Amino acid sequence: MMVPAERARPENLTVARPERLTVARPKDVTVLRPHPRISVLLHRRAAYVATALLLLLACVMLASACFGQTYVPPDEVLRTLRGEAGPYDLIVGELRVPRIALGALVGAALGLSGALVQTVTRNPLASPDVIGVGHGAAAATVLALATGAVASPGAMPAVSVVGGLAAAALVYALAWRRGMQPSRFVLTGVGIGVALSAIVQLYLADSELEAAEQVELWLTGSLNGRGWEQAGPLTAVLLLSLPALVWASRAVRPLGLDTDTAAALGVAVDRVRLGLTVLGVVLAATATGAAGPIGFVALTAPQLARRLTRTPQLPLVTSALTGAVVLVGADLAARLLLPPLEIPVGALTALVGGPYLLWLLGREPRGARRPS
Repeated sequence: MMVPAERARPENLTVARPERLTVARPKDVTVLRPHPRISVLLHRRAAYVATALLLLLACVMLASACFGQTYVPPDEVLRTLRGEAGPYDLIVGELRVPRIALGALVGAALGLSGALVQTVTRNPLASPDVIGVGHGAAAATVLALATGAVASPGAMPAVSVVGGLAAAALVYALAWRRGMQPSRFVLTGVGIGVALSAIVQLYLADSELEAAEQVELWLTGSLNGRGWEQAGPLTAVLLLSLPALVWASRAVRPLGLDTDTAAALGVAVDRVRLGLTVLGVVLAATATGAAGPIGFVALTAPQLARRLTRTPQLPLVTSALTGAVVLVGADLAARLLLPPLEIPVGALTALVGGPYLLWLLGREPRGARRPS
């Protein structure tokens, strides 16, 4: 029996040993582990931006409390906030502070809502206004006034919330076809919004002058004359939404991928989209019920927040803070631009948001298609 000779291995031949596979993590991301089973990704730049926005929001709120038809020194504002008696208790404590707090809450809710809707649709031009939330709230309010179901203006916020939720549910049902398609969802919302807007215009054309003025004042979106009564329900909704927002902050990550990849990773795409849409619509409808339809805040705040943080997904916390800064600042400008007249803040945000929308459209490459 012949035994094959042993083959000599060349001296310069080396056997490569497999090394441990590691996944590169972005340099600006830190993993926090408050509990062995809980890990949180912290984007350092996003944290810095959020801190800066908090400081900016505090400065804007203080300026809004100081400036107006009557100038109030900052030390008098701080004295009133501490509960000490002073000559400006009525102006600061009863008129300006509740209005400022409501503006910050409404702006935060709209910023969150816009970030959620834009994540679901994967479209920076989408917002709760596009999917018919504001139009549904307006149509429900008009219908309640026409039928006499609303006896006082205090019941209008609840009616508008119901109308916004109903309009969004109708859009979602009509857009569903073997799953929710983002492009179909946006187009359906535009169509429903146009139809509901026509209903409002018909009511304004045929109604009495007093009722028409009441509806038109609400439709412009304003913080004038609003305060703790409207801020209470919105605060409750935001607090109750905190667990859902924590879930949403993790759920938005896989939606940045295309649908097939997200599904291959085990993500229930349709369920996640439905949950994010419901959360966004509830926040937008409640904010609309508190202050009327204020346009373009939900559109601009998430995009501004994304450009500031440079994160792959739309940052929820930064979007909320950006929305609060934008709305409180816009309300301050609306009170100071044409004294003693006051511009409704909804009209001012629309005046500024229109050119911004055209700028976004101009940045979209021609023929570009976004994955669904």
